[in-house]
Amino acid sequence: MTAPSRRAAAGAAALTALLVGGAAGCTGGEDGAEPSVSSAASRATGAWESATAEAGRRFEDFTRDLDAKDDVTLGSPDVPASGRASVGVTVRNTDDSARSFLVQIDFRDAGGDLVDVALVTVDDVPAGESARATARSTHDLPSDARPEVARAVRH
Repeated sequence: MTAPSRRAAAGAAALTALLVGGAAGCTGGEDGAEPSVSSAASRATGAWESATAEAGRRFEDFTRDLDAKDDVTLGSPDVPASGRASVGVTVRNTDDSARSFLVQIDFRDAGGDLVDVALVTVDDVPAGESARATARSTHDLPSDARPEVARAVRH
């Protein structure tokens, strides 16, 4: 078994032990009766939901500093009558050290339907400075296609 597989199995075993142990340690009502299976399952589900919510909060806290969508601007798109669209991408590094950026540009037609996606990387942007790149569609797009910043991360 590989190390990641062992860690995953150990984590699953620990979670199972926690949930089973927590459910088994519960007592019944005031009369001392054992809790019903559905009551134990309900408590286990509640514990699982609480742990999942906490993991989500921690993930959001971690990624909040990575989100750089507000630090990205797009230039005027060049969408020829037939061909691949392109648009200038400017990233602004508001951090206090050099950072790289990954930007997702969605191209949408006049009806708002997604017609293409382009990813652009901008490496080693010095602290407090901006840098430019060009996003290009991966295939021919309709002339009414317009780009928008879908998401961007600073790393």
